[in-house]
Amino acid sequence: MTTAKGTVLITGANGGLGSALADQIASQTKSAQSEFAGCHGLYAVRDATLAPALHSVLAKSPSHPHDIVSLDLTKLDSVRQEAETINARVTAEAIPPIRALILNAGFQDFGKQVWTDDGLDMTFAANYLGHWLLTLLLLKSMDKTSGRIVVVGSQAHDLHDKRNEVTGAFVDEKYRTVVHDQAGFEAIARGTWSSAQEDPSWRSGYRRYGAAKLFSVMMIHELQKRSDHDPVLSNICILSVDPGTMSTSLQRHAPWAIRIVMFKIIYPVIAFLWPDGQVRSTHKSASQVLRAAVESSQYPKSSYFVDNKPLETAEESRNAQKRELVWKESIRHANLQPGETVLSDWQ
Repeated sequence: MTTAKGTVLITGANGGLGSALADQIASQTKSAQSEFAGCHGLYAVRDATLAPALHSVLAKSPSHPHDIVSLDLTKLDSVRQEAETINARVTAEAIPPIRALILNAGFQDFGKQVWTDDGLDMTFAANYLGHWLLTLLLLKSMDKTSGRIVVVGSQAHDLHDKRNEVTGAFVDEKYRTVVHDQAGFEAIARGTWSSAQEDPSWRSGYRRYGAAKLFSVMMIHELQKRSDHDPVLSNICILSVDPGTMSTSLQRHAPWAIRIVMFKIIYPVIAFLWPDGQVRSTHKSASQVLRAAVESSQYPKSSYFVDNKPLETAEESRNAQKRELVWKESIRHANLQPGETVLSDWQ
């Protein structure tokens, strides 16, 4: 039987922000004053044998109880298999209930578009659908008293955010609205909306990334609404934190000028000179995400934070009819079946 105080599950734990999150959790587990004292870490990566950044940070805290698990969010069978394993371990009390589920994994193709084995756009599957399914399946194992689900957000979710103006990605009127109808959602899921064939520049991938992030923010509001009316899940909090602009592996498919000049040279200097600006270190962003994972008074339900300040989410994310459409289409694309989730109002 486990004696840990709670489980913290992080997806994309080998990336820049993910490994920074793991580093801070692992380093705090010995401190009696830390909210993460004695917690069990579950660090999800695509391949547990190939996670050098994560292995490196965890090696510094050998006493931190943890597991590195393989989870491919672009393969729904992988999501189901790992969720089943985690649920079984929590039921058997091998690990404690999940106190914090941090949906951090991200992928941008920068116009080098790829698809999953199921024919879904990789950006849609990796950033949204895999996380949506994982969350629904793991509700069974969440701490029903104080469990928190933190979605790592992005300015890209709001097409009208002024921070996106510099990209020029949403100037064309046909990209000013994301959710129209079922056919429109299908086009995003299949990657025919803002495809690389239509626009071979990096902007096509950024738009699809923004659409996936919009769906993730919609999930925050919709899942919170449904959980609040669930007698078992009503205490669970779902919220989002925008970590700002960071130099991470998210840019690995970007053109040289963006990947090297901008993110490896210019942005680190900006983050150093202006640490409270939009460009931040992964360490600072990780600290903000972890605060949201434990502090209920400052970070309430269904909220969205940028630099520890609440921000209204995109207009489309607040449209109840559009959220309902995205939810039902997510059920269809994930093929969620009765009995797979403990959420009573899942349909």
